[in-house]
Amino acid sequence: MIAETLAGIALFNSAVAGIKQACSHAKSVGELGGLLDQLWTAEKQINQQSIKQSAYNDFSNIANTAIDRRLIQEQMNEVRSMITLRFGSDCWNEIIAEKAKRERAMREEETRRALEQQQKHEEWIEIAQMSMVVVFLVVLAIAMISFAVG
Repeated sequence: MIAETLAGIALFNSAVAGIKQACSHAKSVGELGGLLDQLWTAEKQINQQSIKQSAYNDFSNIANTAIDRRLIQEQMNEVRSMITLRFGSDCWNEIIAEKAKRERAMREEETRRALEQQQKHEEWIEIAQMSMVVVFLVVLAIAMISFAVG
């Protein structure tokens, strides 16, 4: 668990270093897209591991998690400042707004797919129930015919 957190922190630090380097010579924000994606993926991974670790009452983990979060926030602020200085004051806000828009669209798509899957599942259950009724009625009819003949 700690190794996963360390891997997330290493990924995050790598993304920050790449963004710092790219900001100095990037001609567009698009050139930073992959690095920003890596940054947010690492941040998400670190947060998920922190949540898993918070289940344990190990005070060193609690302290490390708090410090890691502060360091991540510092670096995120630094990245935001670099992008703002390089590409203008509204650039970071536009990036965050677009990120939120795409995440919302992904969640809506996942919800739609889950609903479709649930509907298909319910349809199959209904078909199975109807099939059982038909089989029961056929068996009942055969039994009644056999009883009437015999």
